[in-house]
Amino acid sequence: MSQTINRAVDADIRERGRLAAALEEANIPTLLLVLAHLTGDDKWLAEPYRPQRGPVLDDNDSGSLPIEIQEEIRAAALRVILDQEEGLLSERPLSPDQVTRMLGIALVEDIDEAYGELLAEELGVVSRDVEVPQQRVPGFGVLIIGAGLSGIALAIKLKRTGVPFTILEKNHEIGGTWWENVYPGCGVDTPSHLYSFSFEPNGEWSRFFAKRPEVHRYLARLVDKYGIRDSIRFGHEVLSAEFDDASSTWSVEVADEEGRRTTLTTPVLATGVGMVNRPSIPTVTGAETFAGPIMHTAEWDTDVDYEGKTVAVIGTGASAMQLVPSIAGVAAKVVVFQRSKQWAVPHPNYHRDVPAGVLYLMKRLPLYTRWYRLRAFWNFSDRLHSSLRIDPEWTNPEQSINEQNERHRVFLTKYIKDELGDREDLYEACIPEYPPYGKRPLLDNGWFRTVQRDDVELVTDGVREITPTGVVTDDGTVHEADIVVWATGFKALQFLWPMEIRGRSGASLAEQWGHHDARAHLGVTVPDFPNLFILNGPNTNAGHGGSAILACEFQVRYIMQGIALLAGGEVDQLEVTEQAFWDYNHELDEELDKCIWSHPGMTTWYRNEAGRIVVSSPWTYLDSWNRMRVLDPADYGLGE
Repeated sequence: MSQTINRAVDADIRERGRLAAALEEANIPTLLLVLAHLTGDDKWLAEPYRPQRGPVLDDNDSGSLPIEIQEEIRAAALRVILDQEEGLLSERPLSPDQVTRMLGIALVEDIDEAYGELLAEELGVVSRDVEVPQQRVPGFGVLIIGAGLSGIALAIKLKRTGVPFTILEKNHEIGGTWWENVYPGCGVDTPSHLYSFSFEPNGEWSRFFAKRPEVHRYLARLVDKYGIRDSIRFGHEVLSAEFDDASSTWSVEVADEEGRRTTLTTPVLATGVGMVNRPSIPTVTGAETFAGPIMHTAEWDTDVDYEGKTVAVIGTGASAMQLVPSIAGVAAKVVVFQRSKQWAVPHPNYHRDVPAGVLYLMKRLPLYTRWYRLRAFWNFSDRLHSSLRIDPEWTNPEQSINEQNERHRVFLTKYIKDELGDREDLYEACIPEYPPYGKRPLLDNGWFRTVQRDDVELVTDGVREITPTGVVTDDGTVHEADIVVWATGFKALQFLWPMEIRGRSGASLAEQWGHHDARAHLGVTVPDFPNLFILNGPNTNAGHGGSAILACEFQVRYIMQGIALLAGGEVDQLEVTEQAFWDYNHELDEELDKCIWSHPGMTTWYRNEAGRIVVSSPWTYLDSWNRMRVLDPADYGLGE
């Protein structure tokens, strides 16, 4: 008996020591938030513990506080965590105003109190769940297209309410883009902890910016935890859908992997196919004649061995930014064909592993993970938004659009020059002339150091043709290659393509939208298409940063409110009015004209050939949250 007790005591001492060691690696501002939250003692938010501002982009792990103060905070955190585990302390309720105040102190920043409820939701102290009537219309259910991030999110919320659903997934596994994209270096360009749902924060990320396998494991874990997998039909691709006005249902034609076609009927259809779903491959003369492997980054063939080979990479966007530094040094040579220059932002954590102690702490104390995630939310979301707004009085609009944007241009230009060192010959090829953030913001994966390598060549002439043995540029130069890679993005402007979706009138979405000109009310609903909800629809991409998960959660809550109306039988069709649709879209276009993506100095996949911005949203996250927080019945022709 005494030996058993002794072993238990020894184990307790070891775990206490492990926790103490973990706290040595913890982020001090986050620990202060945990202390204030658990104890209710505001002294942890006042001098001498109040954090000081740290370096730009830095996590400010020390809080810029003296060593002795840091040690006092860690010692107090050890006591408080142990007390919580013994049941002596518990999380105290926090109001939105308290969350805002606490976060502002930890970040050494004034945060508008209007963000309070949004921040409280992101922290998980206020729920986003929508209640659905338990007395439902007989046969009611939801058909979801796509088992990627957004389809999974909607399925989890439907599962919670007991609403029957089926997911149709064309692949053999969940994950969408995080299943399909397996090219070397593939990963998030959003802080990992922000790339997790507010209702399911992930403290298991091994890197501050996770690579593709970890993201997929996170999504797979959610699917299994919430019992979603049994409701997914893998290897089933939706070909078309048509709304029947008489029965208020959608008829959905589906093909399995053998090409067998079936038709499913559902009261509600939700699409979760995403924007980066179908690869875009430009038409280049002779591409079909190339003798070696030729593939898009989204269709990377892992059986292709690039070691010791010459790899031609066409494109310099987000995928190339990750791919090229990852294969340089393994391939004998990498030849990069640059279509346009890119601004790339440095981040000190981009290549950094999460310390083992922090991983242990996040697992043992989920509250730490939640507060750390909230800090990432604020640091990586709306702070950048104002720099993307055009100042009509700005005197140098060719290279920047406002004072803050100009400061960013100066900072990023210096950063690029510093990275290139004495390679001034690369300045012209690497430093963009257009304003920062005119294209999708990229994080530097060591790009500017990579293009200096002796085994990497940056080609700025356009691609004229591809021969059986390589790539020929407009100046006639022949670049021999063993492998050709298209890093040329996706058909982001072709929303829901290639599915043919027809509404009440018999017209298709493609016909209503026209060429590359998709529109939706709040990005979610379209007139003439009742009971159809679009996730990640037109103008829902937050071009100023953040995480796709944030907008996804806003959309899911909005859609769940529509599903609740339909499930309870209050209406059998939910269709946005033409008035609400166009009022929103006119306001949207007016605001988009004031944003950087309308700048003529660059091309961007955010806008179509006519110059209208189709992909990005002009709104801050707070704006989007406010607009989508409550479904307005009047927008759907319903009484209050």
